[in-house]
Amino acid sequence: MFRMTGAEVLIRLLERQGIQTIPGIPGGANLPLYDALSRSPVIRHVLARHEQGAGFMAQGMARVTGKPQVFFATSGPGATNTLTALADAKLDSVPVICITGQVPRSMIGTDAFQEVDIYGMSIPATKHNFLVRSVEELLTVIPEAFRIAASGRPGPVLVDVPKDVQCAEVAFASWPEPGLPATPRDMPAGDLIRAAEMINSSKRPMLYLGGGVIQAGAAGAARAFAEKGGIPTVMTLMGLGAIPSDHPLSLGMLGMHAAPCANLALEECDLLIAAGVRFDDRATGKVEQFCPGAKVVHMDIDPAELGKIRPAQQALVGDVGQALQGLLPLVEDRPNQEWLDRVQALKQEQPMRLGDAKEVRSAYGLIFEAARLAGPEAVVATDVGQHQMRTAQAYPFRTPRRWLTSGGLGTMGFGLPAAIGASMARPDLPVICFSGDGSLLMNIQEMATAVEQHANVKIVLMNNNALGLVRQQQELFYEGNLFASSYGCCVDFVRIAEGFGMRAVNLDTSADPAAEMARAFDHPGPCLIHATVDAAQNVYPIVPPGAANKEMLKGEEYADACA
Repeated sequence: MFRMTGAEVLIRLLERQGIQTIPGIPGGANLPLYDALSRSPVIRHVLARHEQGAGFMAQGMARVTGKPQVFFATSGPGATNTLTALADAKLDSVPVICITGQVPRSMIGTDAFQEVDIYGMSIPATKHNFLVRSVEELLTVIPEAFRIAASGRPGPVLVDVPKDVQCAEVAFASWPEPGLPATPRDMPAGDLIRAAEMINSSKRPMLYLGGGVIQAGAAGAARAFAEKGGIPTVMTLMGLGAIPSDHPLSLGMLGMHAAPCANLALEECDLLIAAGVRFDDRATGKVEQFCPGAKVVHMDIDPAELGKIRPAQQALVGDVGQALQGLLPLVEDRPNQEWLDRVQALKQEQPMRLGDAKEVRSAYGLIFEAARLAGPEAVVATDVGQHQMRTAQAYPFRTPRRWLTSGGLGTMGFGLPAAIGASMARPDLPVICFSGDGSLLMNIQEMATAVEQHANVKIVLMNNNALGLVRQQQELFYEGNLFASSYGCCVDFVRIAEGFGMRAVNLDTSADPAAEMARAFDHPGPCLIHATVDAAQNVYPIVPPGAANKEMLKGEEYADACA
């Protein structure tokens, strides 16, 4: 018979789930948990500087490992600070479990100090949530939280534990089994056969890969499927890395900031094979005009996504990896050379133009130089803004689970803590965090965490002293009315980083920026690499809001139109 407190039970259950690192912040309502955690021989705690940062660290760990990860927060403001990280995880389908402390059960509803209804508030931001009402419930709730987070379409789960439940004692005879993801149901053979018939009869098929392919561990299956059928492939922002960017069949990212050849090839396809995607507006543009002549085969583990935005002539409900593996023997090995030649011609005629990429201090130059120095196995995190889109356009992605970005919610402040989390989960890999000045300021306090953890994160800061994408949209779509998109104060990021105890280099004042960057990457541990970029330099192509992808502005055409 086992006898222990609720806090001790919870920590032991997390140990049995394989949790090794928990970022978080203690407070009055979760101190029993922290007291128990201090005695764990297995779990390391990382003291974040903000609960949102802790949530993004857990996301970073979950995104590179593919396994559920945990973060802690106390009640009241500690709990509400987790909501952005949870909403971000929900939109990007990331399995994280947030465990919050709550005031004692007898005080719930009394407006007690630091009491907030995080259970109710987190309902729309999570896949599922629990308010634990007895110490005995912990033995079922914690494994169930892990099962839910990792099953089907992954997502965040919140577990709110009142302080008296943490302190109460419970006696039990045996430990429950760890919570594991449910086994996906088998895909009906008839659905696979009908999808294969559509693929084999098409003349101009396109493969459209999303984050669901990465989540399913199906990148290898997707590549084998594309190669056997000779099918040109585009990827969403979240799907980058599913197929190497330099693969002959890859056209890179589609949508708002895609290479023109990708969007134009989609215009001509007669069959769209969509795998693990949700047809979001950044990818499709005006959805009524997206792939106008194409039938659709749509495979996804979440049945709610099928037909939600674009009807499919053949839906495949289930694990994307199983679907691709099931289709592989049914798809004929008969690449359509005429279609491949047409796509190749588009790639040559309408490539991604990256401007002054050969200049190390330029935005694209920084990306290429960092990629060269970090090597092919590096983990790449970004914040949100122009630097994010430029990285998606230009970085030579070759491997799944190396690309961490806030795709659905578009959360500024995501990059640095997510990079720290990735570094904690994979200390064997170099980690780059591309950021902008607006984004970095939103969670800059986590520089202290990076220093404490000696995280091998190189922060490449492209500083234009502005909210670049906002400024760009005001310039292009609001008659040049630049308002509230530039900063009046020029922050000295190098001194700030050094104030946190972080090494920092300033490429603006370097006589040899390439050599300066090389030294920064050679030095273990965190480092800020600062470079000023031109605020007037926009990211192209860009599809105007509400327009079709074929209506993209390519920069030089826009300049000509305004001349």
